[in-house]
Amino acid sequence: MPVPIETPAVLVDIEIAKRNIRTFQAYADAHGIRVRPHIKTHKLPQMAELQLDAGAVGITCQKVTEAEAMVDGSERITDVLITYNILGKPKLERLERLNQRIGLAVVADNETVIDGLSGHFADKEKPLRVFVECNTGADRCGVGSPVEAARLAKRINDAKGIDFAGLMTYPPIGGETKVQAFMSEARRLIEADGIAVPSITSGGTPSMMHAAGAPIATEYRPGTYIYNDRSLVSRGVATWEDCALTVLATVVSVPSEHRAIIDAGSKVLTADLLGLTGYGHVLGRDDIRIDQLSEEHGRLVSDGPIGLTVGQQLRIVPNHACVVTNMVDAVHIVEGDEPKAIWPIVARGHVL
Repeated sequence: MPVPIETPAVLVDIEIAKRNIRTFQAYADAHGIRVRPHIKTHKLPQMAELQLDAGAVGITCQKVTEAEAMVDGSERITDVLITYNILGKPKLERLERLNQRIGLAVVADNETVIDGLSGHFADKEKPLRVFVECNTGADRCGVGSPVEAARLAKRINDAKGIDFAGLMTYPPIGGETKVQAFMSEARRLIEADGIAVPSITSGGTPSMMHAAGAPIATEYRPGTYIYNDRSLVSRGVATWEDCALTVLATVVSVPSEHRAIIDAGSKVLTADLLGLTGYGHVLGRDDIRIDQLSEEHGRLVSDGPIGLTVGQQLRIVPNHACVVTNMVDAVHIVEGDEPKAIWPIVARGHVL
């Protein structure tokens, strides 16, 4: 039965999302780990409130404007960690205003960022909490050694206007052993300088059910887990039944026996591959591949007769749910095939 929603549209099955939230929260509670979910996946204050209801201690954001939108959208969002190096006077001024409203922390992995934060907050009444970001193997941002982490921790501790908040990492998948070794040594060196390490925060959905393998970490920051997507199913950490977010698309053309066209292209499904072949999974049709996207068209092919008709609706699990969220103005909240509400994505496009 077609869902009575104009397509292309992004659907979120709220019961699946709630189940996903409960599953990880129960694991974290059992192992004494604080949960601070990353909201980049949903960008919705309502979803953050569901995570807080389940036991999350706060939220993680990636950008200052994203944090502003989330805080503006809910009086219950009062504790935010922004896991991004923040530079420049306009952003620092926004950060200062946000710091006056809520419990706020940021990260830094170099002296330039630390000195910029300190220079701005030195004469402010409320100091800003700053984590040292550490590279435990993902090779994105982060200092490369425990010695360097300890050096930056001391620089933060000695600086005016900012307080050392602890250590942060975005680890590689399956990197619990590396996190444990790096953070244990970094904490030892920092404490040897007489500086307390209030928190050690790690995160990442693919390894979240192994978070207890790095007991040094006191907090975990999963993001995609609330929705899941094809990339996580391919890794074996979720099933299609765990995928709360789908793209509803309509078949607009069946130009050949083995080919059909849908009204969702790269502006909805995104061009992210994440190491996969094709651009999403058509639920209930394992034989179909989405092999090509243009901006407004998606091409579906099958080795056998494709068996689709013009006007037929399909639900597609995208490769990467987080990017899909930022493609549309709102998501349709459903329970199965029953529409329940439309939620504007308040933090969409907030990338400053």
